[in-house]
Amino acid sequence: MSREYPIIAVTGSSGAGTTTVEAAFERMFTRQGIQAAFVHGDSFHKYTRDQLAQILAENPQQSDSLSHFAVEANLLDKLELLFHEYAAKGTGTYRHYIHAEDKDMLEAGYQVGTFTPWQPLPENTDLLLYEGLHGGLVTQEYNIAHYVDLLVGVAPSVNLEWIQKIDRDTKMRGYSQEAVIDTILGRMTDYVRYILPQFSRTHINFQRVPTVDTSNPFEQHEVPSDAESFVVIRFRESQRIDFPYLLAMIQDSFMSRPHTLVIPGAKMSLAMEMILGPLVQDLLDNRRFR
Repeated sequence: MSREYPIIAVTGSSGAGTTTVEAAFERMFTRQGIQAAFVHGDSFHKYTRDQLAQILAENPQQSDSLSHFAVEANLLDKLELLFHEYAAKGTGTYRHYIHAEDKDMLEAGYQVGTFTPWQPLPENTDLLLYEGLHGGLVTQEYNIAHYVDLLVGVAPSVNLEWIQKIDRDTKMRGYSQEAVIDTILGRMTDYVRYILPQFSRTHINFQRVPTVDTSNPFEQHEVPSDAESFVVIRFRESQRIDFPYLLAMIQDSFMSRPHTLVIPGAKMSLAMEMILGPLVQDLLDNRRFR
């Protein structure tokens, strides 16, 4: 899809590692002088952390049916409108959700689990980068994926995904391990209904697979290192990818299927930039003239 204002979406579950891909894009944008508008999916949650906790406390029966994965807990009409407006005019409205690691926001007086006011996107950007839960969502009411020019999925093996979420939320966000496990279990229906189907719509999936035992992800684990994993990279349109070049440049990589490249985990950042850089440039080269 060729647009004057391209949209790239990085989609994946909580704890999957989507921020790693976002960081790779940021490095590319800086190196190539690309001005990007950055939007995070949690900014479109419907409730603050306290509001959601109160709703669940007053309605315990909703604990298994209302999560941040669910359509009902997000302002997906606003997200779809943002994508529509940006694709058409390079404009739109967004806000920030405050996490415990957002030190600048906390110093400015915001509370964890709340939002900044809605504000216009920066002007004169070359593209929009979305990172979050719903970049490839399609339901009867919403078609977020329709507006996305490059959809990237981050889907580690599910045990690794849970280990990473437990590690992040206990160390960086102050939750107990039991609370994180309860959240994972409470979101399972929405995970299957809304998150997993998106990975069949992505242009590229990055799936990190550990080479160490993660049989019980709910035990206390250290997150397997990059050196203790492989990354399986699946391409929907493999004819656009120069596989011989990637195999030559990424040591110890191999093809497991005609559309699937496997690389050592430590080479993930290199592979992302080698793969995604040309695709981003194609989006920019194929834009309509402003």
